[in-house]
Amino acid sequence: MEADPGASPSDEDLMRRLQGGEATALAALMSRWEGPVKRFIFRIVGNTAEAEDLAQEVFVRVYTKRDSYRAGAKFSTWCFSIAANQAKNRLRWWRRRPALSLNAWTEAGGETADESPAGAPASTEAVRHEQIAAVQTAVAELPLELRTALVLFEYEELSVADIAAALSCTAKAVENRLYRARQRLKQSLQPAE
Repeated sequence: MEADPGASPSDEDLMRRLQGGEATALAALMSRWEGPVKRFIFRIVGNTAEAEDLAQEVFVRVYTKRDSYRAGAKFSTWCFSIAANQAKNRLRWWRRRPALSLNAWTEAGGETADESPAGAPASTEAVRHEQIAAVQTAVAELPLELRTALVLFEYEELSVADIAAALSCTAKAVENRLYRARQRLKQSLQPAE
């Protein structure tokens, strides 16, 4: 059965091309994955400018580490693994810089990820913004390993197996992290009595 000549190549095909020396394959991968990678990193580091910078670094790594990509492996898993490592490294770097707290840095560059629908009543819009802010704050306060698993599962819609591969742990460990993350969110988002 022949491949459809009009169909766009898969991510894995593009990686094979990139490994074979076709540098233009990187542009196609970037056009597909830059948005999801930026969103993922933003949800981990909480800063738009840093997310954009780190996303660029991720694709530099995709290019420089192209030979370490295993043929047949899922590109998204490999790419999110690189992104998770870049985000963790940046958070560690910021924690070691006492001149500026992580919270001040996040507030200075953070943005809300969701916009309200046009024409929504002001009170509904205000409540929605409060809810979004509460969820973002609660997710940001999760320990990094729980936050990373939750963001990959809920926002990036990766399977438990893909998350396990991206984070170099077992599927059971991912399930445990997701459970613990949800329990902590449930606790922190419960209304005060």
